Amino acid sequence: MSRIGRMPLVIPAGVEISVSPENVVTVKGPKGTLQRAVDKCISVSIDGGVLHCTRSSEEKEVKSMHGLYRKLIGNMVEGVTKGYQKALTINGVGYRVVKQGGKIVLNIGYSHNIEVNEVPGITFDVEGEKDIIVKGIDNELVGQIAANIRSLRKPDPYHVYGIRYKDEVVVRKEGKKGTK
Repeated sequence: MSRIGRMPLVIPAGVEISVSPENVVTVKGPKGTLQRAVDKCISVSIDGGVLHCTRSSEEKEVKSMHGLYRKLIGNMVEGVTKGYQKALTINGVGYRVVKQGGKIVLNIGYSHNIEVNEVPGITFDVEGEKDIIVKGIDNELVGQIAANIRSLRKPDPYHVYGIRYKDEVVVRKEGKKGTK
């Protein structure tokens, strides 16, 4: 049995979970509402404030989906209660970020500034001129938006210029050696 899938999920106070007949799980909490369609081979039941996921068969694919959907529902519960955030930092001479209304403007070494607009459910916070924090309730969306921003100027391993995650370690490479 899946180790993650068999673990019961205790529903915290202030969170409502409902399962429709079409196997769509809806999670409502203080920060918002999230929905996810669950595969038909996984059944979701709620008993007295505890959510259980059970699978229909012992096939390998069904076993892997058992843990997956249990974890995805757990992430939804955490998202509507605490929220998620990813921190990015910009390194480089003259590189900076400014927040203007519902967008951020990045000056990252190109001949033009790059604007990134907020997506519904995602907000940007800018600390100083170098740090960006992407916040939201959907873990998948927060991670994807942060990855999109990082891909605008990936960190250079020779100079460590570019956009990287706050906790990311960029391994520096040694430059060319002169010949004598």
